[in-house]
Amino acid sequence: MQVLIDNLDLFILGFRNTVVMFVISAVLSLALGIVIGVLRISPSSAMRAVGTVYVNVVRNTPLALLMMFFALGYPKLGLPALDYLTLAISALVLYTASYVAEVFRSGINSIDKGQTEAARAIGLNFTQVLGEVLVPQAFRNVVPPLMSVFIALLKNTTVASGFSVMQAGAIAANMSERGENLLVTLLWVALFFLILVLALAALQRRFERKWARA
Repeated sequence: MQVLIDNLDLFILGFRNTVVMFVISAVLSLALGIVIGVLRISPSSAMRAVGTVYVNVVRNTPLALLMMFFALGYPKLGLPALDYLTLAISALVLYTASYVAEVFRSGINSIDKGQTEAARAIGLNFTQVLGEVLVPQAFRNVVPPLMSVFIALLKNTTVASGFSVMQAGAIAANMSERGENLLVTLLWVALFFLILVLALAALQRRFERKWARA
């Protein structure tokens, strides 16, 4: 306990940045993932090809490699300068969105095709079918796998510690420089991560109970 108390400022800074990275990345990857998932089921072959290429390329690219591109390659492109935290979030969003897209595509495909045919029969276009019939139901179907993706995202934030981003994954290195007990430090970091994961699991159960009653 003394290790935590003596270095509380470091733990607060690290986990605050971790939560900020997670929340922003989760929201943006959810939005981008839905767009890519829609492209994957689009009636347009060109749009389906774009979605397929994105998912296959990004999912098969290691996250560390994406982080390395944003940390080392992005500054050389002549684009507006961004801090490492923003660059790390960008890499997390692009990477996680590919998994979100596949989750939503599976959720949409799990809906009975008769509903889509009925919606088209009453004159709804593709966008209306998505917004009023498919996506609302897909949200209910994909809560468990989507939450698993977000739990993986939470743990993936630690990769940013290798690229000068001060978050939970970097606490151990900083504590080592202070001469603190590394084993105790790692146990505290693991405990706080466990608390965050349990909070996400509780949120998942809440949504499942809410939509089950509906």
